[in-house]
Amino acid sequence: MNPEVDAFLSKNKKWQTEFEKLRAIILDCQLTEELKWGVPCYTFDKRNVVLMHGFKEYCALLFFKGALLKDAKGILIAQTENVQSSRQIRFTDVRDIDAMADVLKSYIREAVEVEKAGLKVTLKKTAEFAVPEEFQNKLDEMPELKDAFDALTPGRQRAYLLYFSAPTQSKTRAARVEKCSQQILDGKGLNDR
Repeated sequence: MNPEVDAFLSKNKKWQTEFEKLRAIILDCQLTEELKWGVPCYTFDKRNVVLMHGFKEYCALLFFKGALLKDAKGILIAQTENVQSSRQIRFTDVRDIDAMADVLKSYIREAVEVEKAGLKVTLKKTAEFAVPEEFQNKLDEMPELKDAFDALTPGRQRAYLLYFSAPTQSKTRAARVEKCSQQILDGKGLNDR
């Protein structure tokens, strides 16, 4: 048990009981407990396996390579449509956790086996993401913008493509492209300041 996680649990009133129950289940699987990104994270041989996090409506276990798990019970959820690797199991009550304790342990053990085997999730390449028409028009119009975009890391490129593609209205997509063009020219990612 990690004292940093003890402190996290003492401050987290909304999901405290659920987190304590999840913690006991995870620690029973012989994982190392750490605090990463401000939440309890459990590792095997220094590789992230699962973390606990809480939201307004639910708390969850997040499996870093959940896409590789068999999900025999059909309980894994992709947090958003763009998540490629991680999967969650969500809870709203400690009774849900109690009822699923054995299943959770089996999923955690399977996740450890994924790490032992050195398996990797095959992620979509940046080139496989759709380029919104509004952005493509701007790239065609400004070769320097295309050069700057191509010079960004693949992760930064994907972030922009997802951000530009999200709105349903063309004018909103165009406004986002316009707003971010200088940031791209400056070599910065969407969330860089």
